Amino acid sequence: MPWLNQIKWNVDGLIPVITQEFDSNQVLNLAWMSKESLTLSVKKGYVIYWSRSRKKLWNKGEQSGHKQLIKHINLDCDDDTLLIKVEQIGGIACHTGRHHCFYQKLQNNKWITTYGVLKDPKEIYV
Repeated sequence: MPWLNQIKWNVDGLIPVITQEFDSNQVLNLAWMSKESLTLSVKKGYVIYWSRSRKKLWNKGEQSGHKQLIKHINLDCDDDTLLIKVEQIGGIACHTGRHHCFYQKLQNNKWITTYGVLKDPKEIYV
């Protein structure tokens, strides 16, 4: 696919992906994609990442049901970062049970939790 060739993949064959909620513009998470995961995401219409820790495809929401349905995929000006706008199914994008992964704010040289847990992860990942 010629559009894949425009992307500047890193030395591991990956590209960082910023995932943003389509309606609210809230940044939900940062993850990584391989050529295979991006191709599958485009084909299926929902986000499939590459898990660097597990070294395998990560079907977002496969266990939890909190899939990310793709609305738009954008490539930045340097061709080395993706922005994917999604509809976040279930309202939870973070494995901690929060709406998004960026819930810690630096305040007075300490990380402060600014967004609470919506659902206990033990109830999500059984």
